[in-house]
Amino acid sequence: MNINDLIESPLYLKISFNKILEKYEEMARSKDEFTAARARRVLEAQKPFPELREGFEDPANLEDYKEPISVILEDSFSDVLSNNEIKTASVPFHNVIFNSSERFKNIIKTAGDDFELQIKNMPKDDVYIMACTIIIKFCYGLDLSFKRPFFYQIPDANGIMRHYKILYNADFTEIEPTDKAKKITQEDVDELLDHYDNIDLWKEKFPPNSYIFKGFVISNIFDVTDDQSISNIKSNLINDKRGTGDGDENFMHEFQEIFRSYLNIKDLEVGFSVFNKEDKMFERVYGEPVVSFLLNKKDSEKCDKALCNWSMKTLLKEKKFYSVSDVDKYYELSNGKAPQYKSLKEQGYKSAVLAPIANDEGLLGILELVSKKPKVLNSVNANRLIDIMPFMVSAVERSKNEEENLIEAVIQQECTSIHPSVHWKFRKEARAFIQDKLEGRDPVFNKIAFEDIYPLYGQIDIKGSSMARNKATQQDLSLQLNAARTILEKAFEQDSLPIYEQIIYQTDLFLDRLQDNFQVDSEQRITQFFRQEISPLFYHLLSVGKYTDEITSYFNEIDEKLDVLYKHRKDYDDTISLINRKMSELLDDKQIEAQEMYPHFYERYKTDGVEHNLYIGESITKDENFNKIFLYNLRLWQLQAMIEMENAYYQMQPNFPVNLDVASMILVFNQPLSISFRMDEKHFDVDGTYNARYEIVKKRVDKAYIKGTTKRITEKGKISIVYSQKQDEVEYLRYVNFLQSKNYLDQDVEIVELEDLQAVTGLKAIRVSVLYHKDDKDQEVFTYEDLMKELNA
Repeated sequence: MNINDLIESPLYLKISFNKILEKYEEMARSKDEFTAARARRVLEAQKPFPELREGFEDPANLEDYKEPISVILEDSFSDVLSNNEIKTASVPFHNVIFNSSERFKNIIKTAGDDFELQIKNMPKDDVYIMACTIIIKFCYGLDLSFKRPFFYQIPDANGIMRHYKILYNADFTEIEPTDKAKKITQEDVDELLDHYDNIDLWKEKFPPNSYIFKGFVISNIFDVTDDQSISNIKSNLINDKRGTGDGDENFMHEFQEIFRSYLNIKDLEVGFSVFNKEDKMFERVYGEPVVSFLLNKKDSEKCDKALCNWSMKTLLKEKKFYSVSDVDKYYELSNGKAPQYKSLKEQGYKSAVLAPIANDEGLLGILELVSKKPKVLNSVNANRLIDIMPFMVSAVERSKNEEENLIEAVIQQECTSIHPSVHWKFRKEARAFIQDKLEGRDPVFNKIAFEDIYPLYGQIDIKGSSMARNKATQQDLSLQLNAARTILEKAFEQDSLPIYEQIIYQTDLFLDRLQDNFQVDSEQRITQFFRQEISPLFYHLLSVGKYTDEITSYFNEIDEKLDVLYKHRKDYDDTISLINRKMSELLDDKQIEAQEMYPHFYERYKTDGVEHNLYIGESITKDENFNKIFLYNLRLWQLQAMIEMENAYYQMQPNFPVNLDVASMILVFNQPLSISFRMDEKHFDVDGTYNARYEIVKKRVDKAYIKGTTKRITEKGKISIVYSQKQDEVEYLRYVNFLQSKNYLDQDVEIVELEDLQAVTGLKAIRVSVLYHKDDKDQEVFTYEDLMKELNA
């Protein structure tokens, strides 16, 4: 039987020991007599059998040459290590083993008589191409990096499948071309790099049996069951949808290094793009140091704008690897129209592989490998990714799951927040609800309430926000009216139509009213005038080719969504949004340290500024260690935090589009009260008629006046502490005195009475100026007036 009849290959195999015998010939000339004598013994054993040098094709002959082969391989298979090493001598691409260590024999014997040894990860369809890559390396010195790990899976005495990794030693092999062999050029190699799947092309370049392979291989085999098990565990953990992950700054660097090592490409770069199935878009990964070479610097792109039709079909529908071995070449072939080639070329990359990360439900994302060298990434080494893609899929599935959890968390935080301090009570009632439902009872979600808790309320309010918005509105409307009037005057000068004169007159009326009589409905009426009279007229003039430049310029200034000029109002809206966001983030960060002192309920909400509620008490924490000292501590923390927020605000103020001032206020309520969760409105509210007085004061107090004056209780540059009991006054004056010693507050303390509010009387307030710092490191302190002068200077 000829071994070459078993598989089709460009290599014509001959089992030969020529290379190892040449090594012994060299050893026979050694000055070490012992070494030389041992080598001569091996050569003498082979001498009667020239076939062992010339090679033979029938594996049955191995039995005939068993004795001389045993002598030839004696040093390679030492008796001393035979029971420890797992080693074989075999014919490549075949399960023909003609020599092995005792340990290997015992492993096979234990596996049972019906066990058939097979190499895993040795795809039959790829054997021919693998042989071609070996020829290219041996004969042409080009390493196409097709090496993949090979394994045996062999059951042990307990029936447990153990994993063995095979490392081949090909030192005793040689490859020679025959008359059938074709001369391979660089163009041939380049073509093969882009057509891994085209077996006919490989056979054309490397015809069957066109090269002679003489020799044998030694397999060093290692038990990697532990490593494989760990890998499987990791894979399972990655698949665990309950898992959560933390960002790691070094992640992408380490990830990239692993791929560089795996593919043996020093300048390899790794990117990733997320597939948005709903919008048919590729998106970059947000919040992580992950780039996308497909998107270049864009945040997102429609699939048909990022890929050509062929690459879309390969990646999205067939879910196959898409390789580009020579970006410049394919860019020229596509005349620069294929977006993926254009994007890669613009970034200076010369070769790339795009690998679809997909599960049974479809595409999840694209793994992007790029290099600034041509041909180093290609369709051949792209197939090495097959073994790692399952781990990529698992990781992306977990990431997607975490993203969904995060989205839900954001929705809960921004829309239906349940603070962690009271979450235990909701869980308790939810468990009871589920238990009733499972046991067939009519489930009812019981009232969530907390009794005998102390409230704290504070706000940092934007002063004069209504006036600022009105001013921004007047400025925008005036700009748009004047822009329209300029075009109308030009039209009237040329055509003298009475309707132009009438619209100019109406425009002037609106301009006068904006200056002298701006009312609540002025904005709506003028906006309606633009939409019903100005815009239709201007569109008509455009259609007849009149004043094209002027009208085009006018419409370029108009906001597409609002259909009005939105410049000063946008600055105002952006400023309010920035203030609210920055102050909310600051308060949230400070809350972390406050929760560590003693757990309490916290909520904040945005208006024209940021308001917050704090509730502290034993019923919230479930602990019986509550003491009023924790209440006093939280009150002092709140006052200090409000002052620090004032400082932070004025340090940021120069960066806001509009300069606005803020004023801070704290409301003190010294009696415990009860709160309950309002299911309809999804927030906590106070219980009881007496407690409702607290809510009334909260809603009205910042608009209250100091008794006998027209001055509001809140004032920029000052913090106001509103209270009703003498003991609260004494307590907070103590805090003020302490914070004055720390240069948080000035010495101008005043105690004032408030005008009576509806159903609320007897309120007083401590007012004191805040001392400001230009930045966190600045030791010098300023009053509000001094700070404004300093900032303006």
